[in-house]
Amino acid sequence: MKDKTLLIEQKFLSPYATKSCDTIGRLVKEEPCPMRTEFQRDRDRIIHCKSFRRLKNKTQVFFSPEGDHYRTRLTHTLNVSQVARGIARALSLNEDLTEAIALGHDLGHTPFGHSGERILNKLNPKGFKHNVQSGRVVDFLENDGKGLNLTREVVDGIINHKMSGNPKTLEGMAVSLADRIAYINHDIDDAIVGGFITMEDLPKDCIKILGKTSSERINTMIYSIFKASDNKPYVKMEDEIYTATNNLRTFLFERVYNDKTFKIEEEKAERMISALYDYYKNNTSELPEFNKNQLQTEDLDTVVSDYISSMSDGYVVKVFTKLFVPNKWEV
Repeated sequence: MKDKTLLIEQKFLSPYATKSCDTIGRLVKEEPCPMRTEFQRDRDRIIHCKSFRRLKNKTQVFFSPEGDHYRTRLTHTLNVSQVARGIARALSLNEDLTEAIALGHDLGHTPFGHSGERILNKLNPKGFKHNVQSGRVVDFLENDGKGLNLTREVVDGIINHKMSGNPKTLEGMAVSLADRIAYINHDIDDAIVGGFITMEDLPKDCIKILGKTSSERINTMIYSIFKASDNKPYVKMEDEIYTATNNLRTFLFERVYNDKTFKIEEEKAERMISALYDYYKNNTSELPEFNKNQLQTEDLDTVVSDYISSMSDGYVVKVFTKLFVPNKWEV
């Protein structure tokens, strides 16, 4: 079966695609699988790891939303995977590599979304970036410290998925664009459902170019990538579509991400995370056994950041309540 897949890749993928047989390989060499290519193995390892499962209880935009239909970090990840595969298919890139990068790109994300990331970045003297942490998760933290031993192409795409990154593969470039396409359009949907904005608030010049609905806009963006990048050694949008996309993103920052309601909730999250950070720095004996063992080779700030960033939203609240909220006294 694997030989069939490798043959299909050689015959039908773009000359600029990353073929499975050309992988740089893993940090620790392994016997090949007779059924799956190396990138297919990576995808499966990511889907089955603990960090992936925890994404279901981590914030995308709305903190601990009550409704069933708001996006979480997990549904965002699945959305990015689907958009990225659509781009890869249109450009005849390696869909397995693209999917593996997309599924792993946020494994190191903090509780409370980008608010949590900003807080840890402020608390840790060495700084904190979720994309770098995602690479750290797959290389060093998952599997009880053994890591997932992924191929270097997948890890490169994970670490470089932010727009400021510079992925070495076109598949990594596809995921970077897919991440932006997914969160812009789906965060708009959630913001409308949450009552922060209405359809009429969206910038009319952007909507005229991109489309009225999220599905129309996503289709426009992916088609623009196809027109600009087909059979080219890069992945990008046409200039007009890229400008409209960025303007829509700017609108989101102004009207949603920086809304005073979010800032109030962010302040609450900061107080909780700051309290936990300080507590565990001064009470290392109460860290989980895995993190205590890390202290033999890692500095204290890195270990505490590893632990807190792995928490789900609800677990932060649970631990904070246990440590700092008095128990009820019943007579």
